[in-house]
Amino acid sequence: MEIRLMTSESVTEGHPDKICDQIADKILDELLTQDPDSRCACEVTVEPGAVHVMGEITTNATVNYEECARNVIRNIGYTKDEYGFTDSCLFSSTLHKQSPDIACGVDCALEQAQNGEENIGAGDQGMMFGYACRDTSSYMPLAISLANSLTMNLTLLRKNKILPYLRPDGKAQVTVEYHDNQPARIVAVVVSTQHDPDISIEQLHEDIYSHLILPVLPPHLMDENTKLYINPTGQFVLGGPAADTGLTGRKIIADTYGGYAHHGGGAFSGKDCTKVDRSAAYMARYIAKNIVDAQVADTCEVQLSYAIGVANPTSVSVDTFGTGVISDNDLCEIIWKTFPLTPKGIIDFLQLRRPLYFKTSVYGHFGKPESELPWERRTHTNALRHEVQKYM
Repeated sequence: MEIRLMTSESVTEGHPDKICDQIADKILDELLTQDPDSRCACEVTVEPGAVHVMGEITTNATVNYEECARNVIRNIGYTKDEYGFTDSCLFSSTLHKQSPDIACGVDCALEQAQNGEENIGAGDQGMMFGYACRDTSSYMPLAISLANSLTMNLTLLRKNKILPYLRPDGKAQVTVEYHDNQPARIVAVVVSTQHDPDISIEQLHEDIYSHLILPVLPPHLMDENTKLYINPTGQFVLGGPAADTGLTGRKIIADTYGGYAHHGGGAFSGKDCTKVDRSAAYMARYIAKNIVDAQVADTCEVQLSYAIGVANPTSVSVDTFGTGVISDNDLCEIIWKTFPLTPKGIIDFLQLRRPLYFKTSVYGHFGKPESELPWERRTHTNALRHEVQKYM
């Protein structure tokens, strides 16, 4: 029997980097609400007492960026002076329009310039990955799914005042042991949560265990050897931007598959759908999930790559890790002819010019309900099965 361990982490919405992702995606959603053709590559940084917005925005919309930032900070819960960072912090921005050298490649793809084919070009070069497996009903890896559930519920315990002494910053980490690629047990769990200074560490341990660990983690995967670490360093009073600066795009593994799959390196938050870093990663997830749902493979990783200003991918590859019912080469041929892979095709198919990005900025971009995120839908299952039959 092959035994391996896999660890994934997640952070709460009060984590400094996640504050930045949320502000960037809130700005993007506000832009798209007024002007669906807005171009946005928005970056945010936070530090003790200040937030700064920078990057490129080209739009016909009129958006109050400062109000977006303050509303996000307020809704997270940074409203008390003792936190060292609040919604009344200093605000600054240095935004400019998209470079015309980039814009021309997006506006008119190389293929359109050559043969008149209507299309838009990729907003940048790069490679993007999508992944799906049978660990969970959402086709997400188990460790990242559990880590996201822990941080999301940690926030609910705070906001619903079940544990009112909790503060916004926090992290969770889960290690899963696999036997022959099947989840067998949870090896270790780490939860670190910011808290008020007057709560004892003993009370915190007891509350987190009873209100978070027990309700969230599957009991059949826990045993007497499962290691639990709750605030292992002890006190965690100072947190958020008061303790650590934040920046957009620094939680790309937590945003995706928790380390189970490759990552092209491009961050998502603050980028409009012409940036293939984001849109193609969403499409790759859609393809991988539909392949697994169609029972073509138990595990699937899809890679797409693009050149700036070019509509068609420079490559498409797939890896089913030996679980596919047909060869990976044959499956790759099916992907080419079955799915829309140009930026325009992806944008139109997934309807990505809508304000749906803020909900992705915390607790992962994948594995959420299909009704919320179009790349989580499974509408190509029958088409895939039909095509696969031709190769069997």
